[in-house]
Amino acid sequence: MAKKTAGQTDEPAQGERGIRREPMSRVDTAWLRMERPTNLMMITGVLMFDTPMPIERLRKVIKTRFLSYPRFRQKAVDGPTGAVWEDDADFDLEWHVRLTALPGKAGKRELERFVSTLASTPLDQTKPLWQFHLVESYQGGSALIARIHHCYADGIALVQVLLSLTDTTAGAGKGEDLESVWLKDEKPAGKGRGGFERYRKLGSQVLAKGMEMYRDPSLAAVLANEGREIARELLNAVLLPDDPVTVLKGRLGVSKRVAWAEPLDLADVKAVSRAYQCTVNDVLMASAAGALRSYLLDRGEHVDGVTLRATVPVNLRPLKHARKLGNHFGLVFLDLPVGEENPVRRLERVAAHMQDLKTSRQAIVSFGLLAAMGLAPAGVQRMALDLFSRKATAVATNVPGPKMPLYMGGQKLREMMFWVPQTGDVGIGISILSYQDHVHFGLIADGRLMPDPDAVIRRFGPEFEKLLYLAMMADWDEPVRPWDAEMVRANLMEAARA
Repeated sequence: MAKKTAGQTDEPAQGERGIRREPMSRVDTAWLRMERPTNLMMITGVLMFDTPMPIERLRKVIKTRFLSYPRFRQKAVDGPTGAVWEDDADFDLEWHVRLTALPGKAGKRELERFVSTLASTPLDQTKPLWQFHLVESYQGGSALIARIHHCYADGIALVQVLLSLTDTTAGAGKGEDLESVWLKDEKPAGKGRGGFERYRKLGSQVLAKGMEMYRDPSLAAVLANEGREIARELLNAVLLPDDPVTVLKGRLGVSKRVAWAEPLDLADVKAVSRAYQCTVNDVLMASAAGALRSYLLDRGEHVDGVTLRATVPVNLRPLKHARKLGNHFGLVFLDLPVGEENPVRRLERVAAHMQDLKTSRQAIVSFGLLAAMGLAPAGVQRMALDLFSRKATAVATNVPGPKMPLYMGGQKLREMMFWVPQTGDVGIGISILSYQDHVHFGLIADGRLMPDPDAVIRRFGPEFEKLLYLAMMADWDEPVRPWDAEMVRANLMEAARA
């Protein structure tokens, strides 16, 4: 019996000309079939280097490290009986690793436009669904844009795949093992990780009934037998009200826009989180909510009392196993209180809701629903996708990266950013990535809904600085509270009048 390799799900079968075929997992199949012209299921990343990267050196790294994952030599083939992984008999590395150039002395804006174009361009379905585009000359170094289809793996796994192409020293050797200094042997997030098959079966029943579970007493009885908590999570997922209609919701186009902000000092973010007695992620998501609030006000929206939702991926396996590829995450709905003017109160609301999500089974239930979608008829898949996409305005991801500098092919990696795809009619993607003691914030948006994502990006830093300023002004012996912000604002207004 052949031994399974990373990324394999079942024993490969031999087809014509000895080509191997393997069945694709149900969840990976769901992500393959979610693709639409208006929302490509493609994870896009940008890596920027201090010095120029020769194309031949990059191809050598891709050949020896990236292709050490056999899955990336395979293409996804869908059919009426299911999707399979199939070896590409005509695999051509030069087609997948391509050299490009930007006009003149290209800067950040020109690179953002180029990445936007690539993020709007579908991958060739007749080949393995990934490509690397090298800009040899960018700000004294090089820039590398990676595009990989979501059906290969989730964002956590693919970020680790990209980092596996790097070393901790500039020399030929790997230096210190990256996993020993970065990955933590921690339990995957989410309560109630077991019983996946039970959740998948329940999810199949939900989809088979056309998302009408709340009208079906027989299905309600089945859910009641599975336990009140599971039933509540499924009902909450289906019956969650649609997100409010704003300029960030509407008919999508095929063009995407990307932008990224100047990085924040991670030490500052951690200091603010301690002052408010919350997590780093709470601070960052509250800052993102504040940036969206300011942007909506500029677009003429009335946001008082408005709360938007973001779907947040939750890893459901230990990080050290993420390199096995595949999609092993669930989704939770996080409230973004854009209608809250007080930045501290906004942070408190984000932190409270995040804490509630940590004790729920929402992530594992959504994972079961995704698996069920991989088996459902196309019409039911579309209906389910449309239903759930109406319940959120954005997708938000936060991936912790290494604290030490990394090197690829001997070139130091200065900065990196990535964006995960949005599903259905969701048109906004928020990405947060930490690297080398800095926090990098990026945005991808549908060109029709948000033609100027930089207008949100440039507000992210000032929104964080509000929390930092209030933390510095407060009594350090006590956690910062919302009334501290109101008091500071009143004092500033009084000083201005004087």
